[in-house]
Amino acid sequence: MTTIESRSPQAPSDIVVRVPDTSPENVAAAADVARTAAADWARGPAHARAAALHSCAEALAAATGELTELVVREVGKPVGEASAEIGRGVAILRYFAQQALGPDGEVFPPADGVSLLHTRRRPHGVVGLITPWNFPVAIPLWKAAPALAFGNTVLLKPAPQSSAVAIRLAELFAGALPHGVLTVLTGLGRTGEAIVDTTDAVSFTGSVAAGQAVAGRAVGRGIPVQCEMGGQNAAIVLPDADQSAAAAAIAAAAMGYAGQKCTATSRVIVVGDPGPFAERLAAAVETLPVGDPAAPGTVVGPLIDAAPRDAIRTAVQRATAGGARVLTGARQPDGDGWFQSPTLLTDVSPGDDLRNEEYFGPVCVVVSAESADAAVRVANEVRHGLVAGVYTQNLGSALTLANQLDVGMVKVNAPTTGVDFHAPFGGEKESSYGPREQGPAARDFYTRTVTVTLTP
Repeated sequence: MTTIESRSPQAPSDIVVRVPDTSPENVAAAADVARTAAADWARGPAHARAAALHSCAEALAAATGELTELVVREVGKPVGEASAEIGRGVAILRYFAQQALGPDGEVFPPADGVSLLHTRRRPHGVVGLITPWNFPVAIPLWKAAPALAFGNTVLLKPAPQSSAVAIRLAELFAGALPHGVLTVLTGLGRTGEAIVDTTDAVSFTGSVAAGQAVAGRAVGRGIPVQCEMGGQNAAIVLPDADQSAAAAAIAAAAMGYAGQKCTATSRVIVVGDPGPFAERLAAAVETLPVGDPAAPGTVVGPLIDAAPRDAIRTAVQRATAGGARVLTGARQPDGDGWFQSPTLLTDVSPGDDLRNEEYFGPVCVVVSAESADAAVRVANEVRHGLVAGVYTQNLGSALTLANQLDVGMVKVNAPTTGVDFHAPFGGEKESSYGPREQGPAARDFYTRTVTVTLTP
């Protein structure tokens, strides 16, 4: 059997876990078990599913310290963010435990004036979840919790780089969930393909290329699918913005966790002369502590592996050869881990990939725009449309730009990073495919509507 190694990005010689590359045959067998379990899980009372999710939340909360250390070790997330993510996972489980008890249909006036015409929400059956490594607790849970709450069973394929965290989550929840209700299947691309081929609905988070492949495969089978993919997110700084507050927020949003968030800020569009704000932003970036993610003060840890680090370095070299200037980030950190100094550039040409593609690392460009309208055009010119930031003290400007930006989320005077799990999450263009995730929107994806007419 082929195995996969998950290595610590800050210490690549540290093998966190070796796991199997699950074969399509074993995926099919797991799907059969999950489908058998789904019948009883869906037929059972909603309060039993709610109680099970509350028990999962308690188990996760009790393991906060242990799981925080594992997240830091396996994906290099700074310890403060890792601990907060565990807390977020607990809150997600508790939220969807309550959602399991919400209304599951509507009543309509019947044509004959006598019958009962109503709808009910029913689970799909077995749901496949394909998740990334950067939020190894929160993303699997904001998918699995609603899927389970509404009566589905789950096959979860984590990214290979977060295999140990996913396995530990399943172990923590084993006492609360019946056998076959939640199954973790480790593996590479063929494992994900087999999950799409054997489940009744699929939710994916990852790259654009992989998401488009998942969507195409699912649509070919005629099953529901949602894909959350990349972002090339802009923050627009208007002349009346609080410059210091904006610089601090953007620096954290662009470089925190080494920029490894789909909501990270990649482009800063300054209306007017960009020079003074660019200098202020560079100074804010230089204050961010870089280093061991286990150290309490670290904000910027390692990248997940060598490939994105090398891609960023190559992109910066290409951009500077074309006339771009590095404002900060020229010196690279020492050590064996996959570290990249937070890098801020200006004078990057409009056609350069750093202005148009997602690098998923601590690199950001400053761009100038002559007006707010021009800034919106620059923000909208990329193929992604996940989130945008607007920094201003003028309410009218904030509302106007929020209506003009081609994104799924707008943050005013706040970092592009950070989302509320009880509100819809998703983007436009190549950032998302299918319905929104999280909050009440989750019920729409993880259930189907059945219309019932009852005539006396």
